[in-house]
Amino acid sequence: MPQSWHVPALLFALVWLSCIWFGSWAFNPNSATRILAATAIVETGSARIDPYGAMTIDKAQFDGHLYMDKAPGMTLMALPFVAATNWVTQQTSADVPHQLFDPDAEAFLSLRMRAAVAGIGAVLTALAAVALLDLGNGIGGSRAAGLFTAVSFALGTTVWGWTTTWFGHAAATSLIAIALWAVWRGTQQPACRRYPLTAGLALGWAVVVEHGAVLLGAPVALWALWSIRHWDRPAQLRTLGLAIAGGLIAALPLLAYNLATFGNAFTTGYSGVVGFEGMKQGLFGLTYPKLDILTEILFGKRRGIIWVAPILALAPFGIWTLLRDPARRDLGVLAAGGALACFLYHAAYVYWDGGNATGPRHALPAIAYLAIGLAAYWGSASRIERALGLTFLAASIALNLIIAAVDIQAPHHFAAPLSNHILPGFLALNLRTLPSEFWGWSPGAGLTLYLILAGTLAALLALACRSRAPD
Repeated sequence: MPQSWHVPALLFALVWLSCIWFGSWAFNPNSATRILAATAIVETGSARIDPYGAMTIDKAQFDGHLYMDKAPGMTLMALPFVAATNWVTQQTSADVPHQLFDPDAEAFLSLRMRAAVAGIGAVLTALAAVALLDLGNGIGGSRAAGLFTAVSFALGTTVWGWTTTWFGHAAATSLIAIALWAVWRGTQQPACRRYPLTAGLALGWAVVVEHGAVLLGAPVALWALWSIRHWDRPAQLRTLGLAIAGGLIAALPLLAYNLATFGNAFTTGYSGVVGFEGMKQGLFGLTYPKLDILTEILFGKRRGIIWVAPILALAPFGIWTLLRDPARRDLGVLAAGGALACFLYHAAYVYWDGGNATGPRHALPAIAYLAIGLAAYWGSASRIERALGLTFLAASIALNLIIAAVDIQAPHHFAAPLSNHILPGFLALNLRTLPSEFWGWSPGAGLTLYLILAGTLAALLALACRSRAPD
């Protein structure tokens, strides 16, 4: 189903603008440790964060030195933006106090994080939205299904808010979504070599960004193997070779970072975590899923995904439609199995609540799989059901606009972050917008300008869709 370039271009612009417009607290340890490690590498050539030890609690210790305790993907992607920001501002970390909560230090981190989000984080989310536009078009049978899927993923869930941070969850989720699309496209065009290579690169880099993607991205790889089971042997070998090559290419920076930093290509920062004893349980904090935690991350007011992304409540109906269709049952199994794997992974993690967080951040990749169900929901829905879907989508976008603008990192002590913290913060206009943080505008004026710009892009997107002949 051919698409005008105008539709994906406008969708990309809308998602990218939305993700760069709102910010998050740069001193959150999860973001700060990654930006501090990137700063250390740029300024000293070493990943040691010894001088910044007082600025984050997320750190690892090896041989008396401090390092970031995370997978290195986000830090490696931030390097050119930290370097460029240092060059443009003619400022280095030596010019600010190395103290937690210091305003100058926070401004230093915030500017570099914002640059990285604009150059990489928001780009990945926007690319994933464009990929799901095409995937949803194919599964749902119309451009409307593709747009419903893409907008639900990028703006109707906390993928939006987490893209404004320098955590790895949104990036890993977007990479898994891109891999899903690449496998789907590749199985339709066996002779095209770029799709298996893209799938391998996306899944491989997702692991470099978040090591848990080894498990969370595995359903995509298994689905790919299932989809090519009837191909002739040369085509299978060629496709697998390209996918594996992509994964290996993506893994090289991880191995190089570990070797240069820890002296061993297979040593990770997680093995030297300081201050989080729970990481010693099981495999770096992963034990076994608990039913009460699973219930909490699905429906609980503190971390339940359904409260922060109501649109996902419709995905099971679409998945059921796929499971009932023999020709597309594999997509239903993929969507259900992939989402379940993500939720079980989260329910097995000792620090499942995620500290300061809005929604279940460790289960975020489930949204990539549930997007398949949303596409199928739209494709099989009646007019009334589509109206219901649009109502859910509008509510989800409004809710996630509020979350992204106020605080994707809601303090951990709130029993119901939406009602106790985020909605009151929005009503009080306690917002982090690009104009209010960097241009001296009021938060309300920054929000108003976003609504004007985003509304214009959304209107142009709707016109571009309507101007195309029906599929």
